[in-house]
Amino acid sequence: MPGFGDILQKAVYLGVGLASYAGEKAGSKLTELRTEAQKLADELVKRGEMSTEEARRFVDDMVQQAQQQPPVDSSQQQKPAEPRLIEIVSEEEDISPKDGKETGGVDKLREQVQNLQDELRRLKQD
Repeated sequence: MPGFGDILQKAVYLGVGLASYAGEKAGSKLTELRTEAQKLADELVKRGEMSTEEARRFVDDMVQQAQQQPPVDSSQQQKPAEPRLIEIVSEEEDISPKDGKETGGVDKLREQVQNLQDELRRLKQD
């Protein structure tokens, strides 16, 4: 029967192996991204839509963004149980009419939002 030390050692090796595998996968994905971004940048330079300096910055920015953002797994995204609440922060809108028409549109929209919120509350209670 393996001892506690053996189990702990295997757990550490498993963790190191997984970390190494994840690092290799991330490195290959970044290399693939850099290659694809470089192809796109080269095409834009060829068309004259971008200078070589802009293309270099574009590729660097793409790789930097990919390193900063965690991958999004659509199967793990959770949908909220309830709709997001929309809050009107400012009661005073500084909207001036451009053509001299009345600004009652904002009040009308607020009333519609309030009616929709009331109806949503009523439906939740049923």
